[in-house]
Amino acid sequence: MTDTVVSADPMSDPLRAGRDALERHAWDEAFGLLTRADRESTLGGDDLEALAVAAFFAGHGDDVVELKERAFKAHADAGNDVRAAYTALDVARDYAMHRKASIAGAWMRRGERLLEGQPESYVHGYLALVRSGAARESGEVDAAIAFAEEATAIAERTGDGDLRGWALTALGTLRIGSGAATEGLALLEEASIAAVNGELSPFSTGVVCCTMIAACRDLTDYQRASEWIEATDRYCQRQSVAGFPGVCRIHRAEMVALTGAWERAEQELRQATAELARFNATPPMADGYYALGEVRRLQGDLAGAEEALREAHALGRSPQPALALIRLAEGKVKAAVAAINAAVDDEVSDRWARARLLPAQAEISIAGGDIAPARTAIDELERIVSGYRAPALQASLHGARARVLLGEGDPGAAARELRSGIRLWREVGSPYEVARARALLAAALRALDDEDDADLELKAARDEFERLGAQPDAAAAARDLQAAADRRGGPMQIQRTFMFTDVVGSTQLAELLGDDAWEHLLQWHDDTIRALVGKGHGEVVNSTGDGFFAAFDNAVDAIACASSIQQALAEHRRSTGFAIPVRIGLHSATANRRGADYSGVAVNVAARVMGVAQGGEIVASAETLAEAPDVATLSPREVELRGVSGVTRIATVRWS
Repeated sequence: MTDTVVSADPMSDPLRAGRDALERHAWDEAFGLLTRADRESTLGGDDLEALAVAAFFAGHGDDVVELKERAFKAHADAGNDVRAAYTALDVARDYAMHRKASIAGAWMRRGERLLEGQPESYVHGYLALVRSGAARESGEVDAAIAFAEEATAIAERTGDGDLRGWALTALGTLRIGSGAATEGLALLEEASIAAVNGELSPFSTGVVCCTMIAACRDLTDYQRASEWIEATDRYCQRQSVAGFPGVCRIHRAEMVALTGAWERAEQELRQATAELARFNATPPMADGYYALGEVRRLQGDLAGAEEALREAHALGRSPQPALALIRLAEGKVKAAVAAINAAVDDEVSDRWARARLLPAQAEISIAGGDIAPARTAIDELERIVSGYRAPALQASLHGARARVLLGEGDPGAAARELRSGIRLWREVGSPYEVARARALLAAALRALDDEDDADLELKAARDEFERLGAQPDAAAAARDLQAAADRRGGPMQIQRTFMFTDVVGSTQLAELLGDDAWEHLLQWHDDTIRALVGKGHGEVVNSTGDGFFAAFDNAVDAIACASSIQQALAEHRRSTGFAIPVRIGLHSATANRRGADYSGVAVNVAARVMGVAQGGEIVASAETLAEAPDVATLSPREVELRGVSGVTRIATVRWS
C-alpha cells in the first residue's frame, strides 16, 4: 500500500495550499494563494515571511521589504522576540543592500535590543553578520573579519546551515579583499558546494553562488567562474528557482564578452537586467549594467556605454575604470586622470578592487605624460598579483608593465613583457586582449627599428579588431599602419565613403539663442554626432567648424549612420521642441590617405554634395547609392557642383 499526498483545496484553504505550493517551489501559485489568504485573514509572522519569499521568486521584488516589516510586527506582537529579531536583521540587510544605511542601522538596533538577555541562537550569528557588513562599509576591515568569524562560530555551534553559508561567504570575501585570495576562495567554495547540493534555502543558495562567481570574476579566474556558473545553473533548473538565473545570465554574458562575442553578450545582458529589475536584485543588476557599459565601450559606442555605466552607478556600483577610459577615448585626458585617481584613492579596503583599477591608472597616467604615478600603480599591482596568480591577472600586469617600460624608454623589455602577456591572454581565451597587446608590441618593435615585424603585429591586431567590431581600436591600428607607410613613402590610395555634415544657419541660431545656450546645444550636437559615427563603424577625420568630416569603410554603414544622426536630431526636436538643423552629404570613391587624413577629388565631391542638401536632408551621390541598392531615395537629379567638372547624379535618402 502506498501513501497518497493530498494537496489542500485552494478554494477552501488558500493558506495551506499556498504553503504546499511554496514547498514545491511553485512561486507564482504560492504568491497568489498566500496573497489571497492575507486578504481573507490575519497572517502570522511565519506566513508573512513565506509570502515575502514567494514574492521575491515570483518577481514582485517591490513587495518583499514591506512583507518582512509586517512579519517583524507580527512576531513582536506574538511575543516571539527571537524571530522578530531575525526579521529585523533581515530587513536591515535589505536596506543596506539598497544603500540606505541610516534605515538599515535603525533596524539593526531593533534586532540588537530584542536579543538582549536572550541565550545564544542562530539569530546572534545574523546579528554578527549585519555588524560585519556595517564595519566593512565604514572601512573597518579587521572588525568586519572579527564579526564574520563570530558568525561562523555561532553557525557551527547552532548547526544552522543557512547561517553557515552566509557566514562563510562573508568571511571569504573579506579574506579575498584583504589579500588572502586562496584562503578566501576555499571558504567560498565550502559554502557554495553546500548551496548547489540543496543544503541551503533557495534564497541563501542564490546569494552564496552569486558571490562565489563574482569573486572568481573579480580575480579574473575565469575557469573557476565557469565551473560554478554551470553548477548554479543546474541547481536553478532542478529547484525551479527563477530569481537567480538572471544573475547567472549576467555572469555567462561576462564570459561570452571575454571571448569577443559582444553582440551576443549585449543581448544576454539586456535580457538579464530586465529580468532582475522584476526581482529588485540591485547588486547583480549593477554588475549587469557595468558589463554592458564595457561591451559598448569596446565597440566604440561611448554614449551608450556611459548611459549603462550611469545606471550601474545609480545602483551602487562604481563606474570606474570604464568611465575614465571613456574620457580618455574622448580625448579628455585631464578628466580621465582625475576620475581614475579619485577611484583609486577611494578604494582602500579591497586589494582586488584596486587591482582592477591600477592598469587603467597606469595607461591614463602615461597618456597624460606622467610616468611616475604609472610606475607606482604597476609596483602595487605586482604586489597584489603575487598573492594570486590567475592567468588574466598576470597578463594584465605584463601589459601594464610594458606601457610603463615604453614610457621609460625601454622598448626591448616592453616587448618581452608583451610576448608573455600575449601567451597568457591566449590561454585565457580573450582575442581582444591579445590584439591589444599585439598593437602595443608593434609600437615596441618599431622603437627597436624592426619595421617588418611591427607591421606584421599591427596588421594582425587590426584584422582581429575589425573581426570583433572594436571600431576605435581598428581605426587606431589603421592610422598607425598608414603613418608607418607614410614615413616610408607617399600617401595610400584607399576606397571609402565620405560624409560631411553642417549646421544650417548657425550664425543666426547663435544670435537667437545667445552664447551660453548655443554653446550648450552645439556641445550636445558634437557629442551626439561623434558617438553615432563611432557606433556606426566610422571615424571622424576632423571637425569642420559647425560640422564633421567622417569616413566609412562602406556606403551601407555611412547611410545608416547619417540616418541615425537625423533620427537623433528629430527625437531631440520632439522631446525639447528644438534641434539644430543639419545637412549631410555622402560620396563613395577612392581618395589619398596620409596618416589620419584624406585628400583628393573624392573628398571635394563629398563636401560639394553636402552643399546641395537642406537642413534635415541626406543627399548621396550615385556612386554611394550604387553600393547600397536597397536604400530608399527621393528626388534623383543631376546637378553641377562647384569645382567639379561635368554633372553629378545625386538623390535624397529617405531616413525617417
